[in-house]
Amino acid sequence: MTKLTGTLRGMHFQRPPHAECKYVRCVRGSIYDVVADMRPASPSFLHWQAFCLTADDDLSLLIPKGCAHGFQTLTDDCEVLYEMDTPYHPESANGFRYDDPTFRIAWAREVTVIADKDLTWPPFLPR
Repeated sequence: MTKLTGTLRGMHFQRPPHAECKYVRCVRGSIYDVVADMRPASPSFLHWQAFCLTADDDLSLLIPKGCAHGFQTLTDDCEVLYEMDTPYHPESANGFRYDDPTFRIAWAREVTVIADKDLTWPPFLPR
């Protein structure tokens, strides 16, 4: 549960060999959901795309391995459901800052809340 509008979580991913495919759905409230492609062989490498997910629309995302994920709450009291295809491996957890200049993600709102951990991710360095 995320309490406040404007809260940002991300950008997160799991490093290989524990990379994960994620299924994401908003089950309460609404979110601005962002996927950033970090796969060097992909035609959309270093691009990002955003989706508005709400509890009312029944839309969900399948995020492939090699992509980072983050979201920003558009309403108070949001709840997001995640399912992954591989068990979480804490030592493989990684991320990059929400304002990383490589991706230049345009967030929907001013960031009002963000975890200290998400502010300390290193810059993304393309391979």
